Amino acid sequence: MTTAIKFGTSGWRAIVADEFTVANIKLAVAGIAAYVKTQPEPHRVLVGRDPRFLGESFVDLAARVLAGAGVTPIVIPEAAPTPAIAYAVRTLKTSGAINFTASHNPPEYNGIKFSTHDGAPALPEVTKQIEAAIAGLQASGAAIAEGNAPAGGFDTADVKPAFLKRLDELVDLKAIAKSGIKVVYDPFWGSGRGYSSELLRGAGVACETVHDFRDVLFGGHAPEPDDHLLSDCKVKMKQIGAALGIATDGDADRFGVVDGDGTFIQPNYVIALLFDYLVETRGWKNGVAKSVATTNLINALAEHHKVPLFETPVGFKYIGELIIADKIAIGGEESAGLTIRGHVPEKDGVIAGLLVAEMVATRGKSLGVQLKELFAKVGSYYPVRENFHLTPEVKAAFTEKMKANPTELGGRKVSAIVRTDGLKLVLEDGSWVSYRLSGTEPVVRAYTEARNEQDMEALKAAAEKFVLS
Repeated sequence: MTTAIKFGTSGWRAIVADEFTVANIKLAVAGIAAYVKTQPEPHRVLVGRDPRFLGESFVDLAARVLAGAGVTPIVIPEAAPTPAIAYAVRTLKTSGAINFTASHNPPEYNGIKFSTHDGAPALPEVTKQIEAAIAGLQASGAAIAEGNAPAGGFDTADVKPAFLKRLDELVDLKAIAKSGIKVVYDPFWGSGRGYSSELLRGAGVACETVHDFRDVLFGGHAPEPDDHLLSDCKVKMKQIGAALGIATDGDADRFGVVDGDGTFIQPNYVIALLFDYLVETRGWKNGVAKSVATTNLINALAEHHKVPLFETPVGFKYIGELIIADKIAIGGEESAGLTIRGHVPEKDGVIAGLLVAEMVATRGKSLGVQLKELFAKVGSYYPVRENFHLTPEVKAAFTEKMKANPTELGGRKVSAIVRTDGLKLVLEDGSWVSYRLSGTEPVVRAYTEARNEQDMEALKAAAEKFVLS
C-alpha cells in the first residue's frame, strides 16, 4: 500500500475499506509498536475501541500485531470512552494505548488514537517517529508478523470501575442529587453509554437517556453532540421537565450541553462557565488554558480572577501537557473538549457534562442566567466558527495572504497579530478573527468573536471577504 498514514491533532482517521484497511491498520500498529520498543520496559499497551463497525476485529488484529512485535497487548473487551482508556493507561502504568475510534466523524470512518505512557495524546515528536517507522516498513515491503494469543487469550482490562470511581471523587454527585434536578443524557450510541447515566442514577439523580444502544451507523449521521443533532434529547427534556441535557460524541471525549429551556449552550461558554465555577468552588487559581481559537471570555475571566492564562495551538495534546504539570485548573477548546486539574490529560466529555450538572445544581440557576451574570462581570463575547471551502487557486492565494501582517480588516484597525496557530487578528475593541488552514482538505476555518450581537454579522462578512477576495 502506498497510502501515507499521517497522525493529525487527534490520531489517524480514514474511511473504512478505502484507506482504513487491514493492511494499513497493521502498518499503523507496527509503527506504534516500533516506537513503544524504544521506550522503557515493560512494553505493555492497552487496546480499546468505540462501538463502530468491525471494532472488535480491529482490536484483535492490533493485539496480534503488537504480540508479533514483542509488545504485550491488554485488550479492553467493551467499547470504552477515550478518557477512560487514558485513565487506565495511568493507573495500570502501561506504555500507552491504541484506541480504535474516529471520535465525532461520520460512521463510514474509523481511526487510531495513540496515547503515550502518561495518558496524553501523542505529541508531534512522537507521531513523527511513528510515521517514520511506518514509512520504513512500507519502503521495505517486509511482511508484518502477527503473534498468536496465549491459550487463555490475551490479557484483558475492564477500565470502567476505576474511571467511575475517579469521576465520583472529582464531581459532587450528592449536590446534584440534593438539588432534585432532572437530567437527560444522550450518548449518541457511542462509548459513553452506561457512564454518566450510571453515576447519576447511582447517586439518586433522576436521569433519562436517549440513543442508549449500540448502532454502528450512529443514526445515519456523525455522532456529534451539536445543536442540530440534539432534537431527541430536547424532546425528552421537555417530557420529563429536565433542567439540563448533556451529551457525548462517539468516543465520549467531546460534550454537548442543552439548557432547561432547550437552548444549546455552545462549548466556548461551557468552558468559561466551568472555569469561573471551579475557581469559586474549588479555589483553584493555578491557571487556565485555551486554544488560540477559543473565546476571549476566558482571557477576561483569567484577568478577573488574577490567574495565569495559557493560550495554546489547536490540539488537546498541548493542554494535556499543562494538566500533567499541574499548571492549570481547567483547559478547553472551542471544539467541545475540556479536562480539569487532577484528571486525565485528555478531552473528557463525561466529566464535562457531570460538572455542568453540579454547577446548575449548586448555583440553582439555569445556564442562560449564569451566562448573563458572567457577561455582567467581565463583558460580553459572541464567538462563531465557519468553514470556507477553497478552490486550489484561492487556497494558494490565501496561503500567501496568511504570511502577511494585515493592518486592517473590513476597514477596522488591527491592534495585534497572534501566530500561535494560523493567523489571529485582534481588533481595537477586543473582537477578533482567527484563520487555520486544514492540513487534510481545501478548507480554511474562520473563527470570529464579536463583543456585541449587532457586530457579529459585520465581522463574519469581513472575515469571509478577507479569505475570498
